[in-house]
Amino acid sequence: MGNWHKIKYLVIDVDGTMTDAGIYYDEHGNELKKFCTKDAAGFFAAKRVGIQVLVLTGRECAATTRRMTEMKVDYLVQNCKDKVTYLHEFMEEHQIRKEEIGYLGDDLNDLPPMNLCGFAGCPSDACVEVKERADYVSTVKGGHGAVRDIIEYMLRDRGEWEQAVSKIYGIGV
Repeated sequence: MGNWHKIKYLVIDVDGTMTDAGIYYDEHGNELKKFCTKDAAGFFAAKRVGIQVLVLTGRECAATTRRMTEMKVDYLVQNCKDKVTYLHEFMEEHQIRKEEIGYLGDDLNDLPPMNLCGFAGCPSDACVEVKERADYVSTVKGGHGAVRDIIEYMLRDRGEWEQAVSKIYGIGV
């Protein structure tokens, strides 16, 4: 069993992790992002086994607010310029130990907060430094279901994926 069997919180980055890192603007200046629907199964399975999700991003975008509301995330923090300070304060406020929190990210700005966490996962197209730090490197690129893959990997290792998915979707896997 991996070092993620005690994870109670998952911190997930948006750009490059949940998305393909592309940022689109419409003619009115609105920022648009493409999220992968496959990630939903990972979010719902994590929630089903009692893992709380904190989405932590340095940008602010209405599309992120909408999608994370649909995903029923427990905490959404946008426009966070200092993820390390925020995460320190969050962990202290909720009395979270390092081994109880995981981090999913893809780029250099995710490396310092990853180092505060007991588990780190990343998409296959994450930067080299993040891949070297990660406990699990997905075979899937950011924005193409990497979040679901990482959560599925973690929950399968914990023996919780099949039961969670069965309860959510009413299927046997």
